[in-house]
Amino acid sequence: MNEKFINVFVDGLVNYFQLLQPLDVEIGTPYLVDNQTPVCHDITGIIGISGKHKGVVYFTAPTAFLAQVAKVQGDQDVSTDNLLDLSGEIANTIAGNARSEFGKQFQISVPLVVEGDPTNLRLPTDVRSYAVPMRCQSMNPVLVVCLERSE
Repeated sequence: MNEKFINVFVDGLVNYFQLLQPLDVEIGTPYLVDNQTPVCHDITGIIGISGKHKGVVYFTAPTAFLAQVAKVQGDQDVSTDNLLDLSGEIANTIAGNARSEFGKQFQISVPLVVEGDPTNLRLPTDVRSYAVPMRCQSMNPVLVVCLERSE
């Protein structure tokens, strides 16, 4: 993955969270992560990628952050089920925006949502993963992109 590639996902995050005023979200600088220990928070929305690229894109966040997002969107239901759906929606939106950039060969799955540590999340050890950190008050949600080109 090069800088232009990862910037598609960064732009997707920026666009998604710019719409959520007055929620003050800062998008940080992407960094490499160790695939042996995936970055995880309370709730994670995972999108599988196939086609020209293979891998996963996932959004992981503290419960309190997702509850704030739901409220800003006008949804007072902050039940775990609703917040799980929201994490999947965020991951799906970001991956969907990337699909519009990369074309039909960038196939995305339906979201898989997980509460707690996603023990089934296995990232390939031979592919670089990038975390795109965020900051909102004292919370640090993260988007992780782990993709390889398959040709």
